[in-house]
Amino acid sequence: MTGGLREGTSALLVSTDGRLLMQLRDDSPHVSDPGKISLFGGRREGSETFLECVVREIHEEIGHYLPPERFELIGRYFGPDHSTPGGTLHGEVFLARDVPIDRLKVTEGRLAIVAVDDLERVSGRLARPAEYALAIFLKREPVT
Repeated sequence: MTGGLREGTSALLVSTDGRLLMQLRDDSPHVSDPGKISLFGGRREGSETFLECVVREIHEEIGHYLPPERFELIGRYFGPDHSTPGGTLHGEVFLARDVPIDRLKVTEGRLAIVAVDDLERVSGRLARPAEYALAIFLKREPVT
């Protein structure tokens, strides 16, 4: 795919014990950011809102339903799409806290559990969406 607009959402999930629940992407050529640590999420479908998208995608990918009120919008992005030459990405990034690790059944990639203190250790393995969300999360800046 070349050019065009891609729209999607992702979520930074924080476990009940304060660790980050991220996705270790499959190392396959058809997957964006193969082998990287990223966020759960995906593309918008039809006329769904970004919030509806993140609720659906998270439920599909972790096998545990988090209702819309559990998600806090922490960032928006509109700019170049690093996955699509000449493309544009419009996305929203959400945060959900108190996610129970023992109830998750990850369906895409594998679960990567990362303590905030260990982020430097994995920084070279993070996908751009994860870097973006973590920068916002660690600064705790409100969305404008």
